[in-house]
Amino acid sequence: MTGRTTRTPLRVGLVGYGLAGSVFHAPLITATEGLALDTVVTSNPERREQARAEFPDVRIAASPDELFDRAATDKDGLDLIVIASPNRTHVPLATTALKAGLPVVVDKPIAGTAAEARDLAALAEEHSLLLSVFQNRRWDNDFLTLRKLIAEGELGDVWRFESRFERWRPQPKGGWRESGDPAEIGGLLYDLGSHVVDQALTLFGPAASVYAESDIRRPGAETDDDTFFAITHTNGVRSHLYVSATTAQLGPRFRVLGSKAGYVKYGLDPQEADLRDGRRPGTEKEWGQEPESLYGRIGSGESPLTGAGRPEPTLPGDYPAYYAAVAAALRDGAPNPVTALEAAATLDVLEAARRSARDGVTVTL
Repeated sequence: MTGRTTRTPLRVGLVGYGLAGSVFHAPLITATEGLALDTVVTSNPERREQARAEFPDVRIAASPDELFDRAATDKDGLDLIVIASPNRTHVPLATTALKAGLPVVVDKPIAGTAAEARDLAALAEEHSLLLSVFQNRRWDNDFLTLRKLIAEGELGDVWRFESRFERWRPQPKGGWRESGDPAEIGGLLYDLGSHVVDQALTLFGPAASVYAESDIRRPGAETDDDTFFAITHTNGVRSHLYVSATTAQLGPRFRVLGSKAGYVKYGLDPQEADLRDGRRPGTEKEWGQEPESLYGRIGSGESPLTGAGRPEPTLPGDYPAYYAAVAAALRDGAPNPVTALEAAATLDVLEAARRSARDGVTVTL
């Protein structure tokens, strides 16, 4: 990191200005005290104009090589590289950045395999650099609420965790995320599956075994679009996880069953929709909050037809907390909010799920 004073914002280079870069990373970086979006890397003319319109002071680079050359020769340099480009580029770009002495944030999944993630973690450690993975769903409103309920013992001992990230998209949208080329690391297992597995491991610890069923349902689809997988954690909790683009009737986002009570929550955290609509954290008074009508419910023994327990106020979601933690890690040596080794553990599960679905077996980790 270059010689910044404690009051000078850390300069960030953002690689990629598609969905991840423009909707998530750029707005969250600019909303974070102590960070400044310095450069956006995109070769797409329309995205260049979009970046300039949204952030008039930002510099544009046409390629990652141009960014790294600028970082090496600019007297002020850059303090952080954020990689929000397609999945296949994550490992080579993170490797180049780390070898250049630059801290890195990588969008999920950090890599296509757990071995690659661990290699990157070792490289970062060798160079004493931050390597963090953008797992924003740890700061979803429902997830924060569930962590609070578990910590306070409201559910007792958790026995089963059901998590669904489902959509109704009967027609494939195309693009690299839905490509059947293994090099692209596409499909829902690695996209939405990265979120639900990370949440399950964060809540309940390491996986002991994995069983999965994965299908390609839609005409013209090239990779998995309807996947279920079950994790048995080493502490005995069972996680049942669903990711799908073919769900005509959406199930609850969470159904969590414990020895004292259960918690059921429908609907997605509002932060992604707000970011897509141009609303920004720091400018909205009620960022991350949802109406009472969407609160989850907690209780035991009730029928859904009779109310199913008492409403549980949902804590506000807080995506800005991720980059605030990154800034604190760079400036003050605070903990890395999401480590590469944690991401590698998630990839262990995803790789096991792929093998399980392919071979029809339960995989022991």
